[in-house]
Amino acid sequence: MPRASARKIDKSIAVLPFQNLSAEKENAYFAEGIQNEILTKLATVRDLKVISRTSTAKYQSKPDNLKTVAQELGVSTILEGTVQRAGDKVRVNVQLIDARADTHLWAKSYDRDFKDVLAVESEVAAQIADALKANLSPSESHVLAAARTENTEAYDLFLRGQYEFHQAESSLAADAYDRADAFYRQALARDPNFAEAAAELARNRLSRHWFVSPLAPAELEEVKSLIDRALALAPNSPEAHFALGLFFYWGHRQYENALAEFNRTLELQPNNADARAFCAWVYRRRGEWERSLADSQRAEELDPRDASIPTNIGATCNVLRLWKDAERAELRALAIDPHNTQAAMFLVFTRLTTTGDVASARRALDDFPEVIKGIPGGAGGPRGATGAGDVSAVIGWPAYLDVIERRFTDAFQAVEKRVVNDDRAHLQQLAGRVAIRVLAGEPEAAKSMGEEALPLLEARFRERPDDTFAMTELSWVYLALGRNADALRLSRQAADTISIEKDALAGPNFQIGLAQIEARAGAPEEAIKRLRRLLSIPAGGAASIAGLKIDPVWDPIRNRPDFQQLLSGPEQIGPNK
Repeated sequence: MPRASARKIDKSIAVLPFQNLSAEKENAYFAEGIQNEILTKLATVRDLKVISRTSTAKYQSKPDNLKTVAQELGVSTILEGTVQRAGDKVRVNVQLIDARADTHLWAKSYDRDFKDVLAVESEVAAQIADALKANLSPSESHVLAAARTENTEAYDLFLRGQYEFHQAESSLAADAYDRADAFYRQALARDPNFAEAAAELARNRLSRHWFVSPLAPAELEEVKSLIDRALALAPNSPEAHFALGLFFYWGHRQYENALAEFNRTLELQPNNADARAFCAWVYRRRGEWERSLADSQRAEELDPRDASIPTNIGATCNVLRLWKDAERAELRALAIDPHNTQAAMFLVFTRLTTTGDVASARRALDDFPEVIKGIPGGAGGPRGATGAGDVSAVIGWPAYLDVIERRFTDAFQAVEKRVVNDDRAHLQQLAGRVAIRVLAGEPEAAKSMGEEALPLLEARFRERPDDTFAMTELSWVYLALGRNADALRLSRQAADTISIEKDALAGPNFQIGLAQIEARAGAPEEAIKRLRRLLSIPAGGAASIAGLKIDPVWDPIRNRPDFQQLLSGPEQIGPNK
């Protein structure tokens, strides 16, 4: 353990989920909210190490094995609490425990009217900071004492919104996002000056935009006005700066601006694991690989039970062709969350690109039978984190594993059987069917399916001219229809829109997508030149020699001497110095 964290370990704390003792079980949101608010206040104290809610949420309110929990979370103290609410009366009990000695450091009971409950969180946070002898700056003391809103009804609605948003983040269910949205809006209706409610409403909408269904440009502008409102009301709100960072990152891929906002969030809230992780993901987009891995590890210290962090560390190592490190990170993610489909698919992908053996790659999932059922057929899978710029994203995983084994009928059936619950998924299914027929060498079937898909995809592209995934899908449909020049034009447009210079993580994926079209549209020299460049830079998520050897997408150029020469050449391992 580094010296700095060894010195600070005595001032480290995890706030476990508060137990809901209310007769009404639906008050679970309220108990979670109280815990979360105390944690959020403590996260502003630079002199403490505070474990993120994502990690503490994995534990029971009062675990038997406190010492083990403390070791797993890397802390010396633990706060436990219970919340009981009856009508407008609230009782909050808290106890601070030294987990190594299993002794109570401090305990207190608060009986309050519901309208005064806001003050309890401030008192608890201040007394914990005092008990841990944390040095507080004047601004930190102010944050611990300040209330987010004076309106108790608005605050209650806000806590309900937070509860639904946390559900949405783990399930990516559209209806959970919608419920959160409604509660945040009601909170703002009760208190139009509630800055955090505006910021969290924006965050909820941006998360839905990135993971579920993209917002139109006008809707993104609405989100921006919410964030502007939050910052006008509370210029030093970490939630508002974090939401603005997400707006730049998820809304517009403006990585410089995003990084400035995530760093500002960390100035205001040094224990914000999300902001630290997003700094790592921005550095990755900028090709600053070592800084990305360093910040990922710092985020993991603050959030050691969040499987998404090692999943993403694995994705970074994948790009760097550090296959062993990638595999270790994905296994770490799956040990935390055996249902993590993204980690599972990255693990399969890493095995595939290391060995070129699909059977051995599939065996990577033998220990995780549940995860196989949950793997989405969409543009997620291993390339979900790195962009949807190539044919594997059009067809979707794990159907693409069948393609690699040249089991085209199985791949086609897998795509046909997919649950299609929105227009976007339907368009992907149509394009995926076309691409499989092209790769299977069935030009007539590909052409008739291409004719069916064409008007719908062209309509989508007219409606969203910046949709790079639609460009990739359409380029395969044009290929099926023999419109090679259109296929090349559109694929180049996608590769220019998300270039390697603009995005070191997703850019290579669009380059490989363009090379695939070039290989099949009469431009083999350009394809091979492009592949040579990809093998000389961190682009393992897109191009590896083991992958090129087995993927049928390269069959039209497979026997060319210059392609064979590529396969016996070197590839860049690790970050470019």
